[in-house]
Amino acid sequence: MIPKNILITIVGPTAIGKTALSIQLANHFKSDIISCDSRQFYKEMKIGTAVPEDDELAAAKHHFIQNRSIFDDYNVGSFERDALAKLDVLFKENPIQIMVGGSGLYVDAVLKGLDYFPKVPLEIRNNLISKLETEGLDVLKKQLKELDLETYNVIELENPNRVLRALEVCIASGVPFSTFKNKPKSPRNFHSIKIGLKAEREIIYDRINKRVEIMIENGLLEEAKKLYPNKKLNALQTVGYRELFSYFEGDFTQEFAISEIKKNTRRFAKRQLTWFKKDEETLWFDYQTDIKTIISKVSDKINFLNS
Repeated sequence: MIPKNILITIVGPTAIGKTALSIQLANHFKSDIISCDSRQFYKEMKIGTAVPEDDELAAAKHHFIQNRSIFDDYNVGSFERDALAKLDVLFKENPIQIMVGGSGLYVDAVLKGLDYFPKVPLEIRNNLISKLETEGLDVLKKQLKELDLETYNVIELENPNRVLRALEVCIASGVPFSTFKNKPKSPRNFHSIKIGLKAEREIIYDRINKRVEIMIENGLLEEAKKLYPNKKLNALQTVGYRELFSYFEGDFTQEFAISEIKKNTRRFAKRQLTWFKKDEETLWFDYQTDIKTIISKVSDKINFLNS
């Protein structure tokens, strides 16, 4: 019997230990690792995106780590296309592959496929960005509520990129953003096993706070200063950079900016968990679970899919 293609995907909140687990599983199954962290793509953003250390990258072959520039026009649709093409190649070498990341939309893009939306003229997006900068996010949220109440009720309203995206499609197409959702997707040539790492909220928050402090020690301020002239780029609308940009502009003290990074990262982790817990088929493990236990459970699932 020819083994079925199986993609093992590791999800969970930031700072929970996904990278370490992905390397252990990749070494066990002799597979590569597809990274689907939407900010680790960018080579200019190393410290603030917690890119794996050099020894971690050397421990298993990684793909889509620092392979793009912040100046590239790269989005979730581009990643879906590239990741599927890479998996087609990797599955010829080994029917078991690993994917890891905390970007829920990017995970879903690979596993399920994206909804496809009409092309938006650049003028519409630029007008909305200008409106965001001059009038604030609340004005755009109110506009979205008027044009597409369904999307307004489910979208991450404090995420300006999500609001902008929904609004620009509404305006460009003349119909609600939600009407383009949940259309039939193209089938995948692999089976999916999702693993989730979890911990008590206090533990997650403590790990996040410590990670931010390590980032500061490792030179996050200097990295952000180099990127500051390009602060309007989409890639830099990211926790860890936005707050420091406000510090550079005199709106925040350094101490307050760092506390805001911690707070906003904690909020991001909460949203990650909400997203990932929607999938009832995910196998959840405590972040301290012995690797042998996880491998055993995953192997049982693989054997079941191949039976």
